[in-house]
Amino acid sequence: MKKTSLALYLLLLAALVVAPFAGAYPVFVMKLMCYALFASAFNLLLGYTGLLSFGHAAFLGGSAYMAGHAMKVWGVTPEIGLVLGTLTGALLGWIFGALAIRRQGIYFAMITLALAQMVFFVALQAKFTGGEDGLQSVPRGKLFGLVDLQNDLTMYYVALVIVVAAFLLIVRTIHSPFGQVLKGIKENEPRALSLGYDVSRFKLLAFVISAALSGLAGSLKTLVLGFATLSDVHWSASGQVILMTLVGGLGTLSGPLVGSAVVVLLENKIGELGHFLARITTIDWFNSLGESVTIVTGLIFVVCVLAFRRGVMGEIIAFVGRRRGASNG
Repeated sequence: MKKTSLALYLLLLAALVVAPFAGAYPVFVMKLMCYALFASAFNLLLGYTGLLSFGHAAFLGGSAYMAGHAMKVWGVTPEIGLVLGTLTGALLGWIFGALAIRRQGIYFAMITLALAQMVFFVALQAKFTGGEDGLQSVPRGKLFGLVDLQNDLTMYYVALVIVVAAFLLIVRTIHSPFGQVLKGIKENEPRALSLGYDVSRFKLLAFVISAALSGLAGSLKTLVLGFATLSDVHWSASGQVILMTLVGGLGTLSGPLVGSAVVVLLENKIGELGHFLARITTIDWFNSLGESVTIVTGLIFVVCVLAFRRGVMGEIIAFVGRRRGASNG
């Protein structure tokens, strides 16, 4: 990792550390961090392995339900609930990957989507998920039986440590020999095969790691918010994480962080923007923007794809690279 990038990450970490004392709502920032982890896990699969999955909502939502049920009904401690949720994501990832990994392109994507829809219908019909009402009133409990997570500030710093540790794992994976093989598979799969690599095994392992980290994000989100709903396992959540990754910058470490922040902030602030535009333009239609958030985010997505083909961070990184090349030349 370059010194400039390291400095920026440290600056971001410092901002997150002081955010609760700077007026930021801890629960909202924790939700944002969970989605940032979800997008980073997805980027590991698409951005660095070249596999487009339309089924990642199954890992986020399935793990959210598993962790929430374990903590609420079985009475396990939060750390056990998070572990069970992460293992659920890994297991689902192994099943999905074993069935889909030998297919490529749109066939791979459609298989993951079909399997994710099966998980959605299970969540809709199963009694323990609460059906359309969702799994409610999940207790935060005490971490290791000692640290009371009912306090938002305590929960915030525990969530921050978990997300930072998971992100460092992603960074280590990408910069490891394993990660270099994944990049080679994305750039030229036949060449990786000719060099003797078991491409299917590498793809499956990348899929399982991505699913496990997505499961951790879903489990942590349930612990933070105290509930899991069908929206977590709905196909739109898979589309949302794709949007986050592409807007931020595919194949960049910082891209999913920026993309998730943009999408989550849009979803939460679009209503306020509509009321502001209605006041300054006297057009009442803007008041309904809060109900049409998908239209607005879709428009933002189209603009970003047309104007920023590499995503926000991808374009910034490319611009900095061009400037450095020009100065060296």
